[in-house]
Formats: sequence, structure tokens, C-alpha cells
Amino acid sequence: MGRRCGVLGDPIAHSLSPILHRAGYAELGLDWDYDAHRVGSGGLPDFLDGLRHQPGNNWRGLSLTMPLKREAVPLVDELSERARWAGAVNTIVFDLDRLVGDPVLVGDNTDIPGAIAAIRERTSAPLATAVIIGGGATATSIGLALADLGVRHLEIVVRSTERAFATVEAVRAHPGRPEVSASRLDEVTAFEVDLVACTIPAHAQDARLVRACSEVPVLFEVLYHPWPTPLAASIGDRVLVGGLGLLVHQAAVQFELFTGQPAPITVMRAAGQQALAERASS
Repeated sequence: MGRRCGVLGDPIAHSLSPILHRAGYAELGLDWDYDAHRVGSGGLPDFLDGLRHQPGNNWRGLSLTMPLKREAVPLVDELSERARWAGAVNTIVFDLDRLVGDPVLVGDNTDIPGAIAAIRERTSAPLATAVIIGGGATATSIGLALADLGVRHLEIVVRSTERAFATVEAVRAHPGRPEVSASRLDEVTAFEVDLVACTIPAHAQDARLVRACSEVPVLFEVLYHPWPTPLAASIGDRVLVGGLGLLVHQAAVQFELFTGQPAPITVMRAAGQQALAERASS
């Protein structure tokens, strides 16, 4: 029987996830489908409840984007260790092997391994110091990934330091015990670190922020739409880790969790690149 998967969030029309996952299904000859569903803040409980009780349930997995990653934590039946660390779920797997009545929902976080793979795909340089711009759920996952990669001094830069509390606490609890601090975005002058990761919208990346990042050797821009962002456009001959790389690598981990088969990552990446090229030319 064909399975169903999907991506939830708001906004969601820009998401490339359906294109990536469908390309993977086609490559492996799977009779599966993957759609985008607009679900805003507060709407996830009803959406999940509707899926749990569908007759002949054939749902296998969900990808979650903003603003649902933290909202999903108390709504699943089980959490993976990395989702528990992050306090954020970007993946829900319907565990049908233990199906007795309603399916068991397992929350996971593929942003962490996806970020590690995306960074190491572009650079093998040692990373000891880093800045993350933004303090949301994605920033937390990026912070944990950087701690896994050896970063020991991490600064979270946000509009208001109160916004960074959850991220600071989660990354400080990493087994590597990195030193984590928070500072205000409007106080930024210049960053002298090994890597800057930016998780804020393109419209919030002003000229002052671009200048502050101008000497950083590795820039991790987690967005892929719109592209290029002001920070990505300023990269010059420095190393750029792009949002498409993060999307592809985290989607590959999701694909394997959903299907139980290795993800055809080259095919999935090519599908994403083609879609972005078509958007740019339209």
C-alpha cells in the first residue's frame, strides 16, 4: 500500500521538501506521496488528531518547519535523544510496527545531523568558535550540531536576549559543555570567530550585519528562499554553507526514517537545485 508523508508549517508554499522527497520516491520506485500542508501556530494538535484516527491509516511521516518545531514536543508519544536535547521536533514518524489502535508518534530532530553533514560537505576546517544569529528552534539545532563538531565558545545573537534563553540552555547542556552566551543584534560590530550561522529572515539582514560578518571564514546561511540572501551574496571567496545543503541532508535522514531505505541524496539534491533555478528564472 502506498504511504503518505508531508511537510507542515506556515508559511509553507515555498517549501522544497515535497520536491526532494518525491524525487527520492520516484528514484526508488516507491508508490508514496508527500504534500505540503499549511498549519499555523496552535493548529498542530487538531491536525495530528485527525491523522491518528484516519481509517486504514497509511501515514508514515511528517516534516515540521516554523512555527511548529517546539510546539510538537509535548504532542508526540516518544522523543529521540537528539529531539530531547534540542527541545524541538522537525520530524514525526508514525511507528506502524507497534500499531495497536492509533499509531505511535515518534518525534525526532534531523536538523542536527543535517547541519553537521552540510558543514562538513563544504569545509573540513577545525571549528572552535562560532556565532549563531537568531534564537529559535533551528538555532538550537545548529548550536548542538556545532557542539558536536567541536565548537567550545558559542555566542547567540538575537534582538532580545530573552529570546535566546531556550537555545542557550539547550546548547549548554550538550555533553561537550560548550561556553554559551547571548548578545543583542543591535550591538553587533564585528565577529571574530571560525563560523557564523544565520537563521533570521533575509529582510532582517541589514548592511551593518553584513559588515559584521565580512571577515568570518565560514558562513552558514540556513535559508534557501529567497536566494541569495544579503549575507550569502557577500560571501566572496570565503566558504558558504547554503540552506539547500542543510535541507537536502536533513531530508535524507528523514527519508531513511520514513522509508527504511537509504536516501538517493544526489537525485534529491538535483531536484532541489532544478526547482530553485526555475524559481530564479521565473
